[in-house]
Amino acid sequence: MGKFTVAIVCLLAALQASSGFSPAGRVGTLVAPTSSASNTKAFRSPFANSIDNKCSTSSSLYMSEGDAAAAPKQSFMQKMKAKIPPANERKKLIPLASMFFFILFNYTILRDTKDVLMVTAKGSGAEVIPFIKTYVNLPAAIGFTALYSKLCDRMEQKDVFYACTIPFLFFFAAFAFIIFPNVGMLHPHAFVDKIALALPEGFGAPLAIVRNWSYAVFYVMAEMWGSVVASLLFWSFANEVTTVDEAKKYYPLFGLGANVALIFSGQYVRFVSGMRANLPPGVDPWGMSLKYLMGAVVASGGCLVSIFSYMQRNVMTDPNCVDQEKQAERKKKKKVKMSLKDSAKFLVSSPYIRNLATLVISYGMCINLVEVSWKSKLKAAYPDPNAYSAFMGNFSSATGSVTLVMMLLGRKIFQKYGWGFAAKVTPAMIGITGMAFYALTLFAPFFAPIAASLGTTPLMLAVLVGAAQNILSKSAKYSLFDPCKEMAYIPLDQDSKTKGKAAVDVVGNPLGKSGGALIQQILIFGVGSLAAATPWLAGILAVLLVFWFKAVNSLSVQFDEAMATEES
Repeated sequence: MGKFTVAIVCLLAALQASSGFSPAGRVGTLVAPTSSASNTKAFRSPFANSIDNKCSTSSSLYMSEGDAAAAPKQSFMQKMKAKIPPANERKKLIPLASMFFFILFNYTILRDTKDVLMVTAKGSGAEVIPFIKTYVNLPAAIGFTALYSKLCDRMEQKDVFYACTIPFLFFFAAFAFIIFPNVGMLHPHAFVDKIALALPEGFGAPLAIVRNWSYAVFYVMAEMWGSVVASLLFWSFANEVTTVDEAKKYYPLFGLGANVALIFSGQYVRFVSGMRANLPPGVDPWGMSLKYLMGAVVASGGCLVSIFSYMQRNVMTDPNCVDQEKQAERKKKKKVKMSLKDSAKFLVSSPYIRNLATLVISYGMCINLVEVSWKSKLKAAYPDPNAYSAFMGNFSSATGSVTLVMMLLGRKIFQKYGWGFAAKVTPAMIGITGMAFYALTLFAPFFAPIAASLGTTPLMLAVLVGAAQNILSKSAKYSLFDPCKEMAYIPLDQDSKTKGKAAVDVVGNPLGKSGGALIQQILIFGVGSLAAATPWLAGILAVLLVFWFKAVNSLSVQFDEAMATEES
C-alpha cells in the first residue's frame, strides 16, 4: 500500500501547491504571520511543514531580497516530500478519504436512480417528490432516529456502523434482483385507478406514491444513505479518529475524493444507460441497467465496510494514530441520549447550534424549491427512463468536475477571506442561479427568440440553465458549505459537539427537506400545479436567503470568538 499511498498524497500535495497554499512566500510578497490571532480568520495549509511551526509571531511580514537569496532552493521532489504528511497521519487520511469516496460513489448512483424511478413511473412526476419528502421520508428519519438511539445504547460505535450500513446494501440488492422484476404484481395500479376516479385531481401525487410504493421506499432508502451513512456515521467516525489540528488540515481535502467519486459514478451511470443499445429483444433495458447500478452499489459498499474494518483493527488500536487514553475515557463517559424533543430544545437553547441548524435547514429548503421545478422540466424533455438516467449521469460528472475547480478556489477563499465569507458563497450562488432559472421559466416567451438563435427550444434551455443552477449550487455546497459546517463544530467542547451534531442531524436535515416540500404541497393545492406556483416559489426563495445570510453573519462572529478562545 506504500507506493499507492505516496502517489495519492503527492497528487493531493500538487493540488494544494497549485491552489496557492505554499507555506513559503515569494520574494517581495506578503507572508501571513503565524500568530494565534490570524488563525481565527484563516485556515492553515493542509500540509504545512515544520518551517511554519518554527516561525515566531514577531517575524517580518515581508521577505527581503537578501533573505530570499540566502534561502537554498529546493527541487520539485524535495518540496513534494516536505508536504507529505507523517506516517501516522497517512495511516488515517488514506482510509478515511477512501471511505468517503465509496460513500459518495454510492450516493450519486442512488440519487440519480431514485429520481429516475419516481419521476418517470406510471402516473407519477416531479410533483410527487415534495409529498415523499414530507409524508414518507420525514417519518422514516424520525423512526431511524429512535432506532439509532437504541443501537447506540446497546452496542459499541463500531457495531452500530455495521448494523446501519449492511442492511442498506441488502435492500438495494434485493430491490434490483427481486422487487423490481415483480413490480407489475406488487404495484396496485388497478386499485389506485379506481380510487383516483372518486378523488380530485390534486390527489394525483399522493396516489402516485401508493401506486408505486416500492419506488417510494427505494427513494427514501437512497435519501437516508446520504443522511445516515455520509452525514452521521462517517463524520462521527472521522471526528473520533482525527484530532482538532488534523481536522483543520484534512477535512477540506475529503471533498477532493468526494468529487472524484461524482465523476466516476456519473460516467458509470452514463455507461450503464448506454448498454441498452446492445441488449437482445425482449430484455427490459431499464431492469438490466438497474441490476448493474445496484451491483456497483453493493460492491462499493463492501469496500466501504472492509476499509472500516481495517481501521478498527489497525488504526483505532495504534497509539500513534489515536490517543488510547482519550478513547478509554470516552468509553467510560455516559452516552448522550437525545430524543427528537430533546434535540429541538437543544437547538432553541444554544444560539451557536441554532445558527448551524438554520444553515442546514435553509440549504435543504432552498435547493428543494428550485430542484423540484427543474426536474419537472427535465421529465418533459427526457420521458424515457434510460435517457433521463444518462442525462443525470452527465450531470453528476459535471458536478464533480466543477466542484474540483471550486475546491481549489475554495481553499484560497478560506485563506484570504476567512470562514464568514466562505459560508456566504453557497447562499449567494443558489440565489443568483435560482432566480435566473425562475426568470427563464416565468418569461419563457421572451426568451424564445434567444433559444431559437442558440438552436434549441425554450424547454431545453430551461433544462440546461436548471442543470447549471444545480451544478453550481451543489459544487458550492461540497467545496464550501460542508467544510464550513463541519469546521464550525471544531472549537466547541466535546459535549456540545456530540449534542449539537445529533440535534442538527436529527432535526435540521429532515426539517429542511420536508419544509421545502411542504411549501410546494401547499402551493400545488392552492394554485393547482407546480408551474403555476413558480412566482410564489421565487418569492419564498428570496425570503429564505435573507434568513440564511443573517444566520451566517451571526455564526461567523461566534465562530471567530470560539476559535480565539480555543487558541488562547
